[in-house]
Amino acid sequence: MAAAASSLSDKLKSLELETPLPKYPNCYPEVNPVDIYRAHITSILEDVTGVDTSIIYPALQWTQTLDKGDLVLPVPALRVKDKKPAELAAEWVEKFPETPLVHKPTTNGTFVQFFFKVDKLAQVLIPAIIKNQKSFGLNPFNGMKDPEDPSKGRKKMIVEFSSPNIAKPFHAGHLRSTIIGGFLANLYQGAGWDVVRINYLGDWGKQYGLLALAYERYGDEKALEVDPINHLFEIYVKINKDKEDEKAKIKAAEEAGQDVTELKDKELDEQARRYFKAMTENDEKALALWKRFRDLSIKRYMQTYARLNIHFDDYSGESQVSQERMDAAAKRLEETGVSEVSEGAVIVDFSKLVPGKPGKSLERPIIKKKDGTALYLTRDISEMVRRDETYKFDHMIYVVASQQDLHLKQLFKIIELMGYKELAAKVQHINFGMVLGMSTRKGTVKFLDDILRDVGEKMHEVMQKNQTKYEQVENPLETADILGISSVMVQDLSGKRINNYTFDINVMTSFEGDTGPYLQYAHARLCSITRKAALTPEEIASADLSLLTEPHALNLIRVISQYPDVVQNTLKTLEPTTILTYLFKMTHTLSSSYDHLRIMGSEKELMKARMALYDSARIVLNNGMRILGLTPVER
Repeated sequence: MAAAASSLSDKLKSLELETPLPKYPNCYPEVNPVDIYRAHITSILEDVTGVDTSIIYPALQWTQTLDKGDLVLPVPALRVKDKKPAELAAEWVEKFPETPLVHKPTTNGTFVQFFFKVDKLAQVLIPAIIKNQKSFGLNPFNGMKDPEDPSKGRKKMIVEFSSPNIAKPFHAGHLRSTIIGGFLANLYQGAGWDVVRINYLGDWGKQYGLLALAYERYGDEKALEVDPINHLFEIYVKINKDKEDEKAKIKAAEEAGQDVTELKDKELDEQARRYFKAMTENDEKALALWKRFRDLSIKRYMQTYARLNIHFDDYSGESQVSQERMDAAAKRLEETGVSEVSEGAVIVDFSKLVPGKPGKSLERPIIKKKDGTALYLTRDISEMVRRDETYKFDHMIYVVASQQDLHLKQLFKIIELMGYKELAAKVQHINFGMVLGMSTRKGTVKFLDDILRDVGEKMHEVMQKNQTKYEQVENPLETADILGISSVMVQDLSGKRINNYTFDINVMTSFEGDTGPYLQYAHARLCSITRKAALTPEEIASADLSLLTEPHALNLIRVISQYPDVVQNTLKTLEPTTILTYLFKMTHTLSSSYDHLRIMGSEKELMKARMALYDSARIVLNNGMRILGLTPVER
């Protein structure tokens, strides 16, 4: 950090500013060049308005559209009484002195608009991007326990996401959880948190007894090795059909007045229950087969996740929650008066625990059935407490579909009522809407691999339509696969998380419009310009940036400068679309610049300056794409 501070003071001298800059909370000019402007404007506004800097600094906002300025000040946010905001705005603008960094501010109703002197901005911004490369835009101070004292270490974040059920389809809900969870983990890791990625698998329950019976009846050792997930699913479907047929047979026998005691004792449901009971009693043979299914499935999932740039630190699961922990949770629920017995089952009646409407809306969940089987809530309570003890985390996010809103509200409230107030305050549910119309070419909802295969094939067809470009791609099938994955991910991340969206293979694989392939094309084009220009890093570093005077160049510099603020804002919204919308805005600005800011055929010094600008744009685009979980392609 010391090196960053000394290079910062050099920069400030070149900007004709006195050093050091005044220090404000959440002001990090060494990682965000725009903070130099924020701090500079704040120190002037303190004299102009008489308001304290602790109110001014956080009130200066970045703008969505550049015609409104580079930073705006909403006058009412300064809480000055006795005068109308519009009058104050006019008065302050009048008093605002000449400065080396910003033009004379303007008013727009109750806003004061600040436009940067872009020649100065370029001198700070472009070298910072080229120097920091992959870390540009990230602020590691966010995740520190104490930003003033890095030795105190980083805060710990747990993100639980994906969480499919073994031997069942990896459906659209799991896909969304995987993509959004991967993005959030990248976002927090970039912000300096120590992130633990947990996959909480559906890997326990009576259905595993049924699956073992299916394997005895239909299992194929080779098929299990080659494709465990599909094979287990196929035999599970077969055994379920047998189970239905058997039930129908018993019903018919009963109606015919026959004795069905023996039939019922041998039926699959009963056998599965006994098998699962053996698993819970640690029967070695039963557990060995279950463990094999689990391990093979995880191995296969890991390959699929790797295609989405996702890894997990812990493949946890329902099976990992011990009976002792669940008994302890049940005991504490009873002792704290949170649970009660109702008609033989154990329930939580929120209407008695939480007054008024909120209590009624949480309903009366069952936590233990009459037969003594503990339900999800008990397991989830035990697992949350275990994670708190194991990881001593500062925050934990559950990335789960909005259909589970009630379940998670109940879970968080129960934890609080059990006396774990601090724990309840540091857990959060990040929800999302549904994917509609999700089916593969070969039938309805299937596994993630099948979805990715279909989209990759479709992408390959789209690429072949432009034969000249297609022939320049070194490995077209691999590129089609990456573009296909990008198209699925971008379609998923485009809207607000809570919105449902329709899975449309034709829209998502198009190079037209705001799609994954369009972003990839924009990145590949920048890489191609870099290759053609063939300048050395030293030549680019020595560029005279004052030659960037065209309106298109100035606009692009201003858009690129917003990136660190966009990432910072995303930590507030936790919406991937915050970054995605920005990347599309930047790539549109870029594509309208190419004709005006040519590289080939321009004079050497101008070529170097423009190349430094394009290089910066490529780094920002690449960084944004990687936070979203995309793999940027170069051709």
